[in-house]
Amino acid sequence: MSDQNSQGGENNFRRPPTGPSVAPPRIPLHQPPPPPVQPPRRKRHFWSVAIFILLVSGVCIRAYRDLSQPEAWHYWKDQYVSPSLTSQVIDTLHLDGSSKGRRALLVSGTIGPAAANWFRGRLDQANLAAGDIVLLASPGGDLNQAAIMGEIIRQRSLATAVGSADASGRVKPGYCASACVLVYAGGKTRFGVLGSALGVHRFVTSKPVDDPVAEAQRISGAVLGYMTKMGVSSSIVEAMSETRDIRWLSPKQALAMNLVTDPLGKP
Repeated sequence: MSDQNSQGGENNFRRPPTGPSVAPPRIPLHQPPPPPVQPPRRKRHFWSVAIFILLVSGVCIRAYRDLSQPEAWHYWKDQYVSPSLTSQVIDTLHLDGSSKGRRALLVSGTIGPAAANWFRGRLDQANLAAGDIVLLASPGGDLNQAAIMGEIIRQRSLATAVGSADASGRVKPGYCASACVLVYAGGKTRFGVLGSALGVHRFVTSKPVDDPVAEAQRISGAVLGYMTKMGVSSSIVEAMSETRDIRWLSPKQALAMNLVTDPLGKP
């Protein structure tokens, strides 16, 4: 076959009789399909942000309302920022100078508005058993919190004493006054350390009330009920009602009132 015929055959293939020559379509190999069209998400994102802002605003407003009250702020501060009480675990406390000692938790400072919850946590950490000792050194503080602390001590069958301790675990005299006496009264056994002092006085409210006399009677009744429950004589309430200043009880008076149940000699 000649080159002319070959060229003519190629021309005949590329030039159909009905029109101009048409090149065959080129199909790309292994081309990925186009990505699906994503719907706009701007509206959905807007509502998510709006809901989050509303939730945060609600929490902040509620927290502001709670903390705007002085009592709530003092409670929050005492619970989380700077507790008014401090504690120290004493592995072996020698109350009477003998070689046999007991595990103890020394609690000192002012009884604040969140003291009971703080105290419960420290007792859990100290892992005290029934018969172990809570050693107290406090000028007093919140009456209601003190009563709750005393209830916790009684529920756990712990003993109480007043004083502090040196590095060897020997007890040193101290004092417990005002609301601290309610904490001390919670002890199932209440040791009387020679040289330590227990001070009582009339409890009054610091909040404005419509009838101060009725409020004072209510407080006295509540203290009387608590002390009676703890096995303390009602004569302690009479001693409290005599003065608004601290009255320091003598060892004989504290023993006669059954406030001290186990007097100790000098360690």
